[in-house]
Amino acid sequence: MFKKCIWIILVCLIAYLGLYTWNWKTHYLDRLAANTGLEAVGWILKPGNYVLDRGTKLWNRYLYLVDVRRENERLKERLDRIRSDVHELRATAREAARLRELLGFDSPSGWERQGARIVGHKLGITGILETVIVDKGSAHGVRRDQPVVCPAGVVGRIYKVSPHFSQVLLLSDPNSRLPVISRKHRVQSIASGQGSDSPLNVNYVPLNAPLDNGEIMLTSGLAGVFPKGYPVARITDIQISEVSLFQVVRAELLVHIRSLEEVFILNNPDNSEKREMLDSGG
Repeated sequence: MFKKCIWIILVCLIAYLGLYTWNWKTHYLDRLAANTGLEAVGWILKPGNYVLDRGTKLWNRYLYLVDVRRENERLKERLDRIRSDVHELRATAREAARLRELLGFDSPSGWERQGARIVGHKLGITGILETVIVDKGSAHGVRRDQPVVCPAGVVGRIYKVSPHFSQVLLLSDPNSRLPVISRKHRVQSIASGQGSDSPLNVNYVPLNAPLDNGEIMLTSGLAGVFPKGYPVARITDIQISEVSLFQVVRAELLVHIRSLEEVFILNNPDNSEKREMLDSGG
């Protein structure tokens, strides 16, 4: 057994020396090993490089998408700020237009005015009356039955007063009555409210009285509560009644209450002095 191992070792050694000498002369094994190793390394590295390249591209794309998303978020926030600024500018422009209109309002001769802001609509125990609440009260010199107007026309009259707020009864309320006169034909009548979504009734217009559709009705100044000649409503419908001595006339208010934000409260100093004398019993 020992001799057999010795022979195997000698044969392997002789074969190795023979191959070594042959390779030393021809370099065949070196070239074979170099080519084989290079191919093996190439086939191993190529998939790895492909995976690395794809991974790098995916990572770069992810980073790009993250940057794009962040940029989109920044642009969206900026766009929201711009939209908010635009809304504020539009609101400021509308307010400026209203204020310019208010500044251009001239009080009727002999009447004083003070501005008030509408702070509430249709308030009360029952909520039935067509009213608005303004931020002026008895502490500001406001009294019951004072006219409330805006540049477009008559709004109503003061109905209830507290120290710092007042309730305005609108012309559209069924409890409102206002003496009016037509601008063109000077026909006198009484305008009465029928509710917020209904036109005014123009009562007591004689059958033979001339009146045109579209004609403007003005305050007549009777009873001295409202100044004379202030616009109230526009005639929209005229019908001849077969059972009455008066025409059936309807008119639309010139003031759009729902879009109204500021009003004027008018005061006639002569009426104030008379009222104070009556209240004092003079």
